[in-house]
Amino acid sequence: MKKSLGKGLDALFLPMETDEEEVVRIPLSDIRPNPYQPRKTFDDDAIRELAESIKQQGVIQPIIVRKVLRGFEIVAGERRFRASQLCGNERIPAVVRELSDSQVMEMALIENLQREDLNAIETAIAYEALMNKFNLTQEELSLKVGKSRSHIANFVRLLSLPESIKDHVSRGTLSMGHARAIVGVKEEKLQLELAKQCVEGEWSVRELEDEINKLASRKPLKKKKEQVKKRDPFIESVESTLRDRFQTGVKIKQSKNKGKIELEYYNKQDLERILELLQT
Repeated sequence: MKKSLGKGLDALFLPMETDEEEVVRIPLSDIRPNPYQPRKTFDDDAIRELAESIKQQGVIQPIIVRKVLRGFEIVAGERRFRASQLCGNERIPAVVRELSDSQVMEMALIENLQREDLNAIETAIAYEALMNKFNLTQEELSLKVGKSRSHIANFVRLLSLPESIKDHVSRGTLSMGHARAIVGVKEEKLQLELAKQCVEGEWSVRELEDEINKLASRKPLKKKKEQVKKRDPFIESVESTLRDRFQTGVKIKQSKNKGKIELEYYNKQDLERILELLQT
């Protein structure tokens, strides 16, 4: 039976002694990394520290693998696997399970999310991959991983950022807070300039938000005979309510007694989420 994402690490890791599953010692040479591993970068210093611990204490918690055509494939425990390789160990304790590709993908994501091992971009990519592979809406995914829908949406929005900014987030030179502030800026050129200033000036998230607010408050020069139209407070209030409701950008364009409402979306899943909310 397929395990759900919501069961967490308790569903993935079992004690060393168990009546249900046997712990075996598998040659490291017979094991390959998980192709669905959402984490793309590993902290070398942390791996070395874990290797030192393994030299002293051994691998206390077995990794989880599945049998494949040639040897075994890691489901959970790649850090322990890498550290054991660094130690020069020949074998590692493991639990062998029969799992589908989808189950492997789910478990790899849950392990990293609960240990907070992923950077913001890796998390966003993993969320989007799960939604695409299993045809899930953001609401459905939020229930499975135990996160709020707005949490999922905030991460997925980051994927719309320029590649250079995503690289900064992946390297840690920009934080999730920086990225969330920048993604709210519409112009890509301005996004890139703000990101550059953040990195070079080592701005805090608060400093970045202050700069964005300053830019937003600057009024363009008036053209001759052009009258400044004051926005209807009621329309602004409705926009704010709709933004909270749909967790996305909302713009109401009014002309006399008619107008139109524009809702922003960032990918197919985000559009499906908004359509579902419109139907409720």
